[in-house]
Amino acid sequence: MSLTKDQAHSRASGLAIESRAFINGSFTASSDGITFDSVNPATGETLCAVAHCTAVDVDRAVATARARFNDGVWSRAAPEDRKAVMLKLSALIRENAADLAVLESLDSGKTITDCLHEIGTEVANFFQWYGELADKSFGKVAPTGEDALALIVKEPAGVVGLVLPWNFPLLMAAWKLAPALAAGCSCLVKPAEQTPLSILRLAALAQEAGVPDGVLNVLPGMGETTGQAIGRHGDIDIVSFTGSTEVGGYFLRYAGESNLKVIGLEMGGKSPFIVLDDADLTDDLIEHAVNSAFWNGGQNCSANMRQIVDARVAEAYLDKVTARAAAYKVGDPLDPDTDIGAMVTAEHMARVTGYIDKGLSEGARMTTGGARKGAGFFVEPTVFAGLTPDMTIAREEIFGPVLGVLAVANMDAALQLAADSDYGLHATVFTRDIDRALHMARRLPCGTVSVNGFSEGDIKTPFGGYKRSGSLARDNGVEAMEQYLQTKTIWICQGAPS
Repeated sequence: MSLTKDQAHSRASGLAIESRAFINGSFTASSDGITFDSVNPATGETLCAVAHCTAVDVDRAVATARARFNDGVWSRAAPEDRKAVMLKLSALIRENAADLAVLESLDSGKTITDCLHEIGTEVANFFQWYGELADKSFGKVAPTGEDALALIVKEPAGVVGLVLPWNFPLLMAAWKLAPALAAGCSCLVKPAEQTPLSILRLAALAQEAGVPDGVLNVLPGMGETTGQAIGRHGDIDIVSFTGSTEVGGYFLRYAGESNLKVIGLEMGGKSPFIVLDDADLTDDLIEHAVNSAFWNGGQNCSANMRQIVDARVAEAYLDKVTARAAAYKVGDPLDPDTDIGAMVTAEHMARVTGYIDKGLSEGARMTTGGARKGAGFFVEPTVFAGLTPDMTIAREEIFGPVLGVLAVANMDAALQLAADSDYGLHATVFTRDIDRALHMARRLPCGTVSVNGFSEGDIKTPFGGYKRSGSLARDNGVEAMEQYLQTKTIWICQGAPS
């Protein structure tokens, strides 16, 4: 699917935007009528006023979600029935992908190209894949003597809170919502306050597909109000959170101070892109290098901005990466020729440019980029050379289009430097030697290692982090659905036949 620039702008001008909360099958204002503004990052203009849900709204949504869970209309429905609804939702997402993509691009500053691919392909696929999985999850029978029958069964965990980031609004919703619904849970979705609009539109499609009222509730609002109310609620069984490491820590605290709910975390990263001395510096490798750092404007938790390169190839590598980064087109997110759209807010743009200033002040050498562009929240893709491991931009997550190159003496030095991080989400390794590739992959302390190409895997492979990048919970794969299921043992005592 594709749209021209004119087609995208035409759709944008005609969109009907829903900005109210979605609770128990109806769109509704917040309990106190308070709103916050949704701003177009490409222009700085306000798109609409969005309902700001309070603890009262969270209580209402939890109550209806719990009632629906207890009455079994979804939680105890035949898995084939849940499957049919989710497949219909997948089809509706494909039918409405163009409008959803334009809406998300307006709300987030993401490029229309990325939004169309993510929503029309990946988001739809997630609901299809987990819908298909709903009737293919099996329990077990444990071995016993003839005096007992031991069943190990999986049951939906209950009411779950799904707290989303702003960088991939609908995709992250699908990562969490699809397996939670397939498992039979009732869901509260709290979108990021910066990007609430596309998930509200998805809620209407879910209702059209047949998700029962109260099973899916969408509660826009701020983290310190709506998010905290979800984290502290005593009748929510699980919270799955994607976002910053700092906020992930808050959710652990909220759980400890409330009902000890299960907390699944996928958080920040400072992921290395490692180029060993035997790697061929092909156009393909360079494309992976810049894409790993600049995809989605660098607003990606697994972005490989810390690029660790063998000193024997570092100079040639830097020249090629700089030239490719300089060719990136920054501008109108609704133009399919744009490579990098806007940073999500003015505050985030200031954070990114602050890191660029910090890199210069600490002695790194900028080879391209570094400037703001246009009237919106745009930052040029930026490349730094001469990084040292102690520099701020070599250690802290920037979450913007800033790539730094660190030269190392050999493979062991590359491994040591890559592992020297508080984070452990992702790594990429380029080498022509499979033994070296496996050596690196097995020793890098992170959740995903990609060899000879930047990739997070696909829907079938679990995604999550080590250390301060996450918890034992995983998104994607069958592992994602496991975190929304409880395990129950049913032990049946058998007497002797009469």
